[in-house]
Amino acid sequence: MLSFSAEINPTDPNTAVLVKRMKESLLSTDGGVGIAAPQVGINRRIIWVQRFDKEGTPLEYFINPVIVWRSDLQNLGPEGDLSIPDFRDQFYRSKVIQLEYVDLKGQKYSEIVEGFTAVIFQHEIDHLFGILISDKKEKEKNDSYKKVEAYQKSDLNRR
Repeated sequence: MLSFSAEINPTDPNTAVLVKRMKESLLSTDGGVGIAAPQVGINRRIIWVQRFDKEGTPLEYFINPVIVWRSDLQNLGPEGDLSIPDFRDQFYRSKVIQLEYVDLKGQKYSEIVEGFTAVIFQHEIDHLFGILISDKKEKEKNDSYKKVEAYQKSDLNRR
């Protein structure tokens, strides 16, 4: 049975403490690019993600994040997990996602994220639903994927 993380009150002072401690936990890892509250023993909806899609690749926190849309087009790429040291494999993830979340003031945001940063978001949000990449690998064995060439040259370009 999957364990779902509960939403958290963003304006509760304890939330700010948890956000700070989670960042410290992530920074203490050897090259981790994201962390979810369940990985530090707290079953609440908070994640930290390294933003490779922004200048300076900042670490940012996200409270009560939800993926409200994901592209059908997927990439296959490598992933590891702080929860399972020494385990790396290739996984399918949506190339583009739309994310909604709040900050510590309760302000709501929505943004579209793509590429490797979208992979990190999907990975960390999976943790909020109790899903590890080892679970995902087992599920993918039963899925079928169709390889498509996203950028095909057309005959029109040859004239």
